Amino acid sequence: METATLITAVLVIALALFFDFTNGFHDTANAMATPIATGALKPKTAVLLAAILNLVGAFLSTEVAKTISGGIIREDEISASIFPAVILAGLIGAITWNMLTWLLGLPSSSSHALFGGLIGATIVGVSASAIDFGVVMSKVILPAIIAPLTAGLIAFVVTKIAYAVTRRYDSKADGRDGFRVGQIFTSSLVALAHGTNDAQKTMGIITLLLITVGLQDHPEPELWVIVACAVTIALGTYMGGWRIIRTLGKGLTEVKPAQGFAAESSTASTILASSALGFALSTTQVASGSVIGSGLGRRGSQVRWRTAGRIMIGWVLTLPAAGGVGALAALVVTWLGFWGIVLDAVLATVVILGIFLRSRRNEVNASNAMSEVAESGRAVKVKKNPPPTRRQRAMAREDARRKAAAAAAARKAAKAAQKPKPPQPTATGSKDGGER
Repeated sequence: METATLITAVLVIALALFFDFTNGFHDTANAMATPIATGALKPKTAVLLAAILNLVGAFLSTEVAKTISGGIIREDEISASIFPAVILAGLIGAITWNMLTWLLGLPSSSSHALFGGLIGATIVGVSASAIDFGVVMSKVILPAIIAPLTAGLIAFVVTKIAYAVTRRYDSKADGRDGFRVGQIFTSSLVALAHGTNDAQKTMGIITLLLITVGLQDHPEPELWVIVACAVTIALGTYMGGWRIIRTLGKGLTEVKPAQGFAAESSTASTILASSALGFALSTTQVASGSVIGSGLGRRGSQVRWRTAGRIMIGWVLTLPAAGGVGALAALVVTWLGFWGIVLDAVLATVVILGIFLRSRRNEVNASNAMSEVAESGRAVKVKKNPPPTRRQRAMAREDARRKAAAAAAARKAAKAAQKPKPPQPTATGSKDGGER
């Protein structure tokens, strides 16, 4: 292996692991914003639990890793001397978008940032023929459309069921608080599912690199790759990503525990099923679809479709924006060769440090992250006067009947009190009380 290729490979592995780290703190909120907002878990406890479960989830499946390492890009059409530089450029595009959206507190898709960066860099650095657009369509684009809709439908049904079986609590001001306990379980499932899907993407990138440079001949990730990616995403998750937790926690005080339970159940089941099939999903999109579905399933709530539309525009922009940065980084490599790789690495370091230092001006942490509204949470609002349920209407009629009966009894008593009393005889029997 040439020295330049070896140096590039080392840089790619380092950048891939850093992307894995950003993925961890970028997506922590998908699992833990709702239980933090409803008080089911304390902030630091929530992110620690999410980190542990992300670590465990990374060992449960490698299907998504194999999709990336042996599907999206036709590595057999790219020479070993060029492809590491292409992967590096794609990672720069993904990391730049992740860091920018983290600074802005926007819940964007790390997965689509990665795919966009790789596709843009490959088209510029090699050619469009090196992209297997059939795999991109079947395992990236279509799941991105279908999965949020599926998750939203599941959340809608589960919310309906949750409110139907607990209807007797409708008259209580803070009913269905028991679902807060359930949220601990469901949010844990989301964190576990995140590990089975998102950690695999970095494993796939590193495995793809090793295959390209001739250090590996199969798409299954090596054990050291699995361990490194699992630990890195868990560490990133533990760092919290408090800016996006703050975004996803805004307005969720209006989302009741039953809705949170339903949304998280839907998110976890959708991602776990997709991971088993090798679909590389965006947990952000699935989580947002679940929140909207749970809002539609609750009587008296409605969706702000204008806000939901803005969320979808953000989803659409992620892939081309990251692809544009990846393409520019690949263009620099095309012009300058090995020194272009060095320049890309230096520029990426400067951008990352610049964004980090900018974030320190208004730091967000566990103590000040909560109680502001998220794009996904904001998409659902609750009417001030929701229509009463059948039980509530019956109780209101019974209450009105009792009040009417009480009022009639009071009027009867008042009328009886107003009648003149007959004169009472004196002790001697005379009417005027005098002596005979």
